[in-house]
Amino acid sequence: MGTDIRVLLVDDHDFFRGGLRELLTEHGGVDVVAEAADGGEGIELANRHRPDVVVMDLNMPRMSGVEATERLTASSADARVLVLTISADDTTVVDAIKAGASGYMLKDAPVEEIYRAIQAVASGQLLVSPRVSRALVGVLGAAADRSKLAAAIESTLSERELQILRLLSMGRGNADIADELFLSPATVKNHVAEVLNKLGVENRIEAAAYAVRAELV
Repeated sequence: MGTDIRVLLVDDHDFFRGGLRELLTEHGGVDVVAEAADGGEGIELANRHRPDVVVMDLNMPRMSGVEATERLTASSADARVLVLTISADDTTVVDAIKAGASGYMLKDAPVEEIYRAIQAVASGQLLVSPRVSRALVGVLGAAADRSKLAAAIESTLSERELQILRLLSMGRGNADIADELFLSPATVKNHVAEVLNKLGVENRIEAAAYAVRAELV
């Protein structure tokens, strides 16, 4: 990956897509290599340009962002999709998670947060907006009530691991967590792996959803 992160924007709203392109370009560090108005066109352009990150809307004509995400991630293990959706309550967010998206942000997030999400996804991290993570709570099954779940998590994790769980649940990447806790990124990576292992989850997004359900954040 070069100095600038190569990004493909996929959104059927020309005004939003153009505005986001301008904001990211003004911010710097991002090269918008192409734009698409639906999922099918997004797949075609992703195959042609091989962007570092595909920023994907969910609700689009002809082919939805969910289907496009599923096809992209199924065809290439290196495909990195950041979903940028209008609603945290949209059930298609859950579908996008299952389809293999690496990040989930809301369209009303500040451009700096969207840029950090692009950075995180480009570097191979999984990142989810705290508000979007609430949409995951329902798919985790009927777990214990919040107080019992919180007690179970707190008894399972060390104080440092709880700190890291809260921060990753706020959408922080490893580098940000390392800076805030005065740790090395490698140490944070090891702690995150241990948190996932102890909670019995596969990724940061599921861990964040448990933390939200337990009202730890």
